[in-house]
Amino acid sequence: MGRHFGNLAKVRHIITYSLSPFEQRAFPNYFSKGIPNVWRRFRSSFFRVAPPMVLMYLTYSWGTNVHQMSKRKNPADYENDE
Repeated sequence: MGRHFGNLAKVRHIITYSLSPFEQRAFPNYFSKGIPNVWRRFRSSFFRVAPPMVLMYLTYSWGTNVHQMSKRKNPADYENDE
């Protein structure tokens, strides 16, 4: 009735290798190489990412503050009202 999903086409001249899941280690070198690598990558990109984010946060908070102040009514306009 046709071919199965894994055998739809015959691919030639390509070699694939696989390793049994029972032979793999789940977290090899996790503590000895993984965590130091994350720290190194974080340190190398922090000063590239953090300054623009801080600048944008300060700009946004300044703009929000100015907008809130511009929405307020001037109390001097209502001094003589009764």
